[in-house]
Amino acid sequence: MPVREPRPRFHEGEREVQRRAGVERTAAKVARYIDTTISPEHADFLSRQPFLVLAGKGADRRTWASLMAGGSGTARALDERRLLLLAQPAACDPLARVFEHRARIGLLALESDTRTRIRLNGVAERTGDGVVVTVEEAFRNCPKFIQRRVPDGALQPSHRGRHRSGSALERDEARLIGEADTFFTASSHPERGLDASHRGGRPGFVEVASGGTRLRFPDYSGNRMFQTLGNLAVDPSIGLLFIDWETGTTLQVSGQAHIVWDEKETQPRPGAERLVDVAIESVHRHEQAMAARWRLVDRSPLNPPLQTA
Repeated sequence: MPVREPRPRFHEGEREVQRRAGVERTAAKVARYIDTTISPEHADFLSRQPFLVLAGKGADRRTWASLMAGGSGTARALDERRLLLLAQPAACDPLARVFEHRARIGLLALESDTRTRIRLNGVAERTGDGVVVTVEEAFRNCPKFIQRRVPDGALQPSHRGRHRSGSALERDEARLIGEADTFFTASSHPERGLDASHRGGRPGFVEVASGGTRLRFPDYSGNRMFQTLGNLAVDPSIGLLFIDWETGTTLQVSGQAHIVWDEKETQPRPGAERLVDVAIESVHRHEQAMAARWRLVDRSPLNPPLQTA
C-alpha cells in the first residue's frame, strides 16, 4: 500500500504571504504549537467560556463571523478530537443554517480578562448528541492586542431579537465600527476550510469610508503564520464581527478583502505592517445578541497609536 504524504502545515496562500513578509522560518517554528487534538487545558478553558466566535459560509455563500452565546459552557470537549457545541447562532443570523449539513467551520474562544484565546478549525455535523465538531487544528494565540473586559450584569431584554440587514453601513453602524477596539474575522480556503480570528487596537483603528460601503484595518505584528491573510490571498471573501459591549448589539459585515502592501499607505499608521481594505457586500445588525453587558478593565498596552496627521 502506498504511503500517504502528510498534509503540508501551510497552504499556498499562507506560504505566499509568509514569503512576501520574509518570515518563513519564524512561521515554521510557531507552527510546532498547532495540534490536532483538544488538550485537557484547552478543554477546561472551553468549558467556562460564555461565548464563541464562529466562522462559516452562509446560505448566501458569503463568509461570515457570528456570535454563539450560551452562557458558561457554550462548548464541551467530548474527547481529544470532538467538541460538542451547546449554543448556536441566532435564528436571524446569516449562519443560522450552517449546521444543517456537514460543514467546515472555524471557532475562536477568547477570555479577555486573562487575555487568552484559542482557535479551533474542523468539521461540524449534527449528531444524536447535538452539533459535534471534529477538530483538525487547535492552538493557542498570543495575548497581543486583547482588551481586558469582564461581565457586568444582565441586560434588560428591551430590544432583544430586533435585527436589520442591508448592503451598506448606516450612520450609527459606521460609528460603532469607528469606536471599536476589538473585532473578529472569518476567512476561508477552498480545501482547508474556515478560520476565525481576533483583531484589536485603539478605538479608531478601523477606518470607515464615507458612504458605508468600504472599511480598512491595519495588520499588526502577530504569530507570523498568517492564517487570515493567507486565506485572503486565495479567497478574498471575509466576514467581520463587531460587538457593542455595553448594549449587546452585534454588527456583522461580509465582503471582499484586498491586502495592501504599499509602504506609502502603511507608513503613516504606526504599527501597521500591512492594511486590509474591505469592499462591503452585506451587513447584518442584531440588537442584544449578547444578553450581558461587559465592562472595560483596561486596554492592551501593546495597542499601537493611531495615525498621526
